[in-house]
Amino acid sequence: MSGSLHQRYMDEAVPALQKQFNYQNPLQVPRLSKIVVNIGLGEALQNPKAVDAAVADLAAITGQHPVTTKAKRSIAQFRLRTGNTIGARVTMRGDRMWDFLERLTRIALPRIRDFHGVPARSFDGRGNYSLGLREQLAFPEIDYDKVDRLRGLEISIVTTAKTDEESKRLLELLGMPFAG
Repeated sequence: MSGSLHQRYMDEAVPALQKQFNYQNPLQVPRLSKIVVNIGLGEALQNPKAVDAAVADLAAITGQHPVTTKAKRSIAQFRLRTGNTIGARVTMRGDRMWDFLERLTRIALPRIRDFHGVPARSFDGRGNYSLGLREQLAFPEIDYDKVDRLRGLEISIVTTAKTDEESKRLLELLGMPFAG
């Protein structure tokens, strides 16, 4: 299964993008460079086990070991100290990235209740796309009975596209279900 979405990118997306945006060279065509999946853990300050649970969920979803993220500065109102663990993230490249994107678009997103497509306005102006999911249960790798609480996760898809328009077209050709 690995590489089937990558193959589709090579066979269908590259020629279509080359034609639409008048690229002279196939290497000019935008491509995915990485996908970052991030879980913010505000509750980790009161509940240290939350970090372990989130790390386990993220590892199950992505297939690789997450890195915990620490607070860069102290914020008194949030009872936050510099160095406290406040999240976990995974950066995927290569085959794992293609595999994850395929599972996201074909399996996880269609499983979300009342799903009408992902927002088309979540681009950053430089061709990168961010998507927030309210709960980790959209992924079939997560066992509903073992979840201690629902956690949202953020998925950032980083592309080499220069504009949002190019990036959106690239993700559409790869099967991203945009709303509207």
